[in-house]
Amino acid sequence: MSPSRKPIVYIISAPSGSGKSTLVNKLLKLVPNLDFSISYTTRPPRGAEKNGKQYHFVPRQQFERMIQAGEFLEHADVFGNYYGTARRFLGEAEQKGHDLLLDIDVQGAAQIKQNLPDGVSIFILAPDFKTLELRLRHRSEDEEEVIQRRLATARREIENYDKYNYIVINDDLKESVECLMSIVQVERLRRSLSQEERRIVDLADRCRLTNISKRIQPILASFREPPPSARS
Repeated sequence: MSPSRKPIVYIISAPSGSGKSTLVNKLLKLVPNLDFSISYTTRPPRGAEKNGKQYHFVPRQQFERMIQAGEFLEHADVFGNYYGTARRFLGEAEQKGHDLLLDIDVQGAAQIKQNLPDGVSIFILAPDFKTLELRLRHRSEDEEEVIQRRLATARREIENYDKYNYIVINDDLKESVECLMSIVQVERLRRSLSQEERRIVDLADRCRLTNISKRIQPILASFREPPPSARS
């Protein structure tokens, strides 16, 4: 991948328990030239988490100094702890000619899309609420109060699904990983096209049934025969 090309930023969000972390880990192993931005957080490590692997764990004062210095692409206070994505990862990916994958919540994703409107956003969904709850409970990491809070948050977060470019329903792990790989590949193909080639693709895309269905409805309605009462 050419170092001169602007990196594609892939933004992945999901309610807790949707299987996002598993999907992200598999995607990173299978797709070349894709860097992962490890978020900063002020929360303490859980279980076997290690500093610099799952998160950069920092004191609250250090995080707030980084905010003041403008070192974050996005940051948010979630359940009393800060989470943030450092700008430096974007610069490092660009220097290597790589793309960048961000694993962030809905609030952070909205900030990223404001700062990087060309970012590709992907929302991961569990197949249903019951499955999500079972996954949270099987993790055995959280108290009941925390589980209930995460479930309530999930109900709110899924209302933002329509703000994302892609939706992946994580019902079958293998299929979900293949979907994510195809999203990364097709976006890379799109960016590699010339301006004229992209214009042709966009024009053809506008004619897809899913993209033109609203325009078709009034046309179809105009061809329907009026009821007998309207003809007399």
